[in-house]
Amino acid sequence: MDARVERTRRSLQQALFALAQEQPYDEVTVSDIVDRAGVNRSSFYQHFADKETLLAFALETAADEAGVQLADLDPLSQDPPPALGSYLTHIQSNAAIYAIALGPRGSALVASRLRARLKLIVRTGILAQGSRPFEGLPLDIASASVTGSTYGIIETWLSMDPRPPVDVAVAWIWQSFGTPSGRWGEREPGRGK
Repeated sequence: MDARVERTRRSLQQALFALAQEQPYDEVTVSDIVDRAGVNRSSFYQHFADKETLLAFALETAADEAGVQLADLDPLSQDPPPALGSYLTHIQSNAAIYAIALGPRGSALVASRLRARLKLIVRTGILAQGSRPFEGLPLDIASASVTGSTYGIIETWLSMDPRPPVDVAVAWIWQSFGTPSGRWGEREPGRGK
C-alpha cells in the first residue's frame, strides 16, 4: 500500500479512537474526525464511505496487528501469548468504542467484519501450528469455534461492571482454546489421545 494512503488511514483511525474517548461515539462526526486527523473531507471519502466503515476498518486493523503475532503462538504453552494481552489492552484502552460497536445496539457491519477478521486470524494460526488439537473437525468449524468463543468472551467482558482486569480476560480466552486445561494440545487424563 502507498505510504501516503497508509498514513491517511492511520491518522483517521487514531482520530476516531481519540475522539471516542472524549465523547460518545454517536456524537463524533466525520468533520470532527477529519479535523483531528488533519486531512480534508474529500480524503476521508476517498478511503471510507462513512464513519461506520472507518470504525470497521480500524477494528480490523487492530485485530490484524495482534493476529500477526498470534500466528507464532505455541498452542502447547500454558501461558497465553503476549500478543493476546496487547490486543485486549488495546480493547480496554478503547473500551467505549468497542462496547458500542460490539454491544446489543452496535453496528452489524462492524461486528460482522471484526468477527470475519478474527476468524481469518484464527484459521491462519491453526494452519501455522497444525490442526492436531482439532482432529476430526473441519478447519472452518475449528476456526469458528475459537473465534466465537473469543468474540463472546470479549463482548461479555466489555459489558461487565466492574470490568475485570485484562489479564483475567486473557486467561478466560486462553482457557477456552480447545480444552478445559486451556491448552490446545493436551487432553484431560482418560479423555482420549
